[in-house]
Amino acid sequence: MLHEPVSPPSAPAGPPPAARRLTLPHAPVAVPLARAAVRAALAAAGLPADRDTAELLTAELVANAVEHTPGGTPIELVVETLPRGCRVEVRDAGPPLPDPAPRTGALWREDGRGLVLLRALSATHGHRCTEGGKAVWFTLSARR
Repeated sequence: MLHEPVSPPSAPAGPPPAARRLTLPHAPVAVPLARAAVRAALAAAGLPADRDTAELLTAELVANAVEHTPGGTPIELVVETLPRGCRVEVRDAGPPLPDPAPRTGALWREDGRGLVLLRALSATHGHRCTEGGKAVWFTLSARR
Protein backbone atom coordinates (compact mmCIF):
# COMPACT_ATOMS: atom_id res chain seq x y z
CA MET A 1 0.00 0.00 0.00
CA LEU A 2 1.51 3.34 -1.06
CA HIS A 3 1.09 6.09 1.49
CA GLU A 4 1.05 9.83 1.02
CA PRO A 5 4.37 11.73 1.05
CA VAL A 6 5.91 11.96 4.50
CA SER A 7 8.64 14.01 6.06
CA PRO A 8 11.04 11.86 8.11
CA PRO A 9 11.79 12.99 11.66
CA SER A 10 15.47 13.44 10.76
CA ALA A 11 14.75 15.85 7.89
CA PRO A 12 16.80 19.06 7.97
CA ALA A 13 15.16 22.45 8.53
CA GLY A 14 13.54 23.99 5.47
CA PRO A 15 11.12 22.50 2.99
CA PRO A 16 10.80 18.75 3.51
CA PRO A 17 11.98 16.47 0.74
CA ALA A 18 9.32 14.64 -1.22
CA ALA A 19 9.03 11.15 0.22
CA ARG A 20 6.92 8.09 -0.40
CA ARG A 21 6.40 5.23 2.02
CA LEU A 22 5.45 1.71 0.98
CA THR A 23 4.63 -1.22 3.25
CA LEU A 24 5.94 -4.38 1.61
CA PRO A 25 4.88 -7.98 2.13
CA HIS A 26 7.39 -10.15 3.97
CA ALA A 27 7.92 -12.35 0.91
CA PRO A 28 10.19 -12.49 -2.15
CA VAL A 29 7.61 -10.54 -4.17
CA ALA A 30 8.64 -7.50 -2.07
CA VAL A 31 11.81 -7.14 -4.15
CA PRO A 32 10.21 -6.36 -7.54
CA LEU A 33 7.56 -4.23 -5.82
CA ALA A 34 10.27 -2.16 -4.17
CA ARG A 35 12.24 -1.80 -7.41
CA ALA A 36 9.14 -0.59 -9.24
CA ALA A 37 8.30 1.88 -6.45
CA VAL A 38 11.79 3.39 -6.52
CA ARG A 39 11.79 3.71 -10.31
CA ALA A 40 8.31 5.31 -10.28
CA ALA A 41 9.20 7.78 -7.50
CA LEU A 42 12.37 8.92 -9.26
CA ALA A 43 10.61 9.18 -12.63
CA ALA A 44 7.69 11.13 -11.16
CA ALA A 45 10.10 13.59 -9.60
CA GLY A 46 12.01 13.95 -12.86
CA LEU A 47 15.13 13.21 -10.86
CA PRO A 48 18.28 12.54 -12.87
CA ALA A 49 19.55 10.01 -10.32
CA ASP A 50 20.86 6.69 -11.55
CA ARG A 51 17.60 4.72 -11.46
CA ASP A 52 19.29 1.41 -12.24
CA THR A 53 21.65 1.77 -9.28
CA ALA A 54 18.78 2.90 -7.05
CA GLU A 55 16.81 -0.20 -8.05
CA LEU A 56 19.77 -2.53 -7.55
CA LEU A 57 20.62 -1.22 -4.07
CA THR A 58 16.96 -1.20 -3.05
CA ALA A 59 16.58 -4.80 -4.22
CA GLU A 60 19.60 -5.83 -2.15
CA LEU A 61 18.29 -4.17 1.01
CA VAL A 62 14.76 -5.54 0.62
CA ALA A 63 16.05 -9.05 -0.17
CA ASN A 64 18.17 -8.90 3.00
CA ALA A 65 15.14 -7.82 5.01
CA VAL A 66 13.04 -10.68 3.64
CA GLU A 67 15.79 -13.26 4.22
CA HIS A 68 17.18 -12.14 7.58
CA THR A 69 14.17 -10.94 9.58
CA PRO A 70 11.34 -12.87 11.22
CA GLY A 71 8.57 -13.82 8.80
CA GLY A 72 5.33 -11.90 9.12
CA THR A 73 7.04 -8.76 10.38
CA PRO A 74 6.64 -5.50 8.47
CA ILE A 75 9.11 -4.24 5.90
CA GLU A 76 8.82 -0.59 4.97
CA LEU A 77 10.39 1.26 2.07
CA VAL A 78 10.84 5.03 2.17
CA VAL A 79 11.96 6.84 -0.99
CA GLU A 80 12.89 10.51 -0.68
CA THR A 81 13.61 12.67 -3.68
CA LEU A 82 16.07 15.38 -2.73
CA PRO A 83 17.16 18.48 -4.63
CA ARG A 84 20.48 16.82 -5.47
CA GLY A 85 19.61 13.13 -5.53
CA CYS A 86 17.61 10.60 -3.59
CA ARG A 87 17.60 8.74 -0.28
CA VAL A 88 16.16 5.24 0.07
CA GLU A 89 15.57 3.55 3.41
CA VAL A 90 14.41 0.03 4.23
CA ARG A 91 13.01 -0.55 7.72
CA ASP A 92 12.54 -4.00 9.19
CA ALA A 93 12.15 -5.85 12.47
CA GLY A 94 15.58 -7.43 12.34
CA PRO A 95 18.44 -6.99 14.78
CA PRO A 96 21.07 -4.29 14.21
CA LEU A 97 23.60 -5.00 11.49
CA PRO A 98 26.77 -6.74 12.60
CA ASP A 99 30.06 -4.93 12.18
CA PRO A 100 31.21 -5.41 8.60
CA ALA A 101 33.69 -8.25 8.31
CA PRO A 102 35.99 -8.86 5.38
CA ARG A 103 34.34 -11.09 2.81
CA THR A 104 35.77 -14.58 2.89
CA GLY A 105 35.09 -17.67 0.89
CA ALA A 106 34.54 -18.28 -2.76
CA LEU A 107 33.97 -15.36 -5.08
CA TRP A 108 31.09 -17.14 -6.83
CA ARG A 109 28.93 -17.25 -3.70
CA GLU A 110 25.60 -15.48 -4.15
CA ASP A 111 25.30 -14.18 -0.60
CA GLY A 112 27.17 -11.39 1.12
CA ARG A 113 27.38 -8.95 -1.77
CA GLY A 114 24.57 -6.56 -0.87
CA LEU A 115 26.43 -4.44 1.66
CA VAL A 116 29.56 -4.52 -0.54
CA LEU A 117 27.50 -3.07 -3.40
CA LEU A 118 25.96 -0.53 -1.03
CA ARG A 119 29.41 0.71 0.03
CA ALA A 120 30.71 0.79 -3.55
CA LEU A 121 27.78 2.41 -5.39
CA SER A 122 26.06 4.81 -2.97
CA ALA A 123 27.08 8.39 -2.26
CA THR A 124 26.45 7.76 1.45
CA HIS A 125 24.91 4.92 3.41
CA GLY A 126 24.25 3.82 6.95
CA HIS A 127 21.96 2.13 9.39
CA ARG A 128 20.26 2.97 12.65
CA CYS A 129 18.25 1.24 15.31
CA THR A 130 14.53 1.94 15.30
CA GLU A 131 11.86 1.24 17.88
CA GLY A 132 10.89 -1.97 16.11
CA GLY A 133 14.22 -3.08 14.61
CA LYS A 134 16.54 -1.27 12.22
CA ALA A 135 16.64 0.96 9.17
CA VAL A 136 19.29 0.71 6.45
CA TRP A 137 19.60 3.60 4.02
CA PHE A 138 21.61 4.97 1.12
CA THR A 139 21.77 8.15 -0.92
CA LEU A 140 22.59 8.65 -4.57
CA SER A 141 23.65 11.92 -6.11
CA ALA A 142 21.85 13.29 -9.15
CA ARG A 143 23.55 12.63 -12.46
CA ARG A 144 24.90 15.58 -14.32
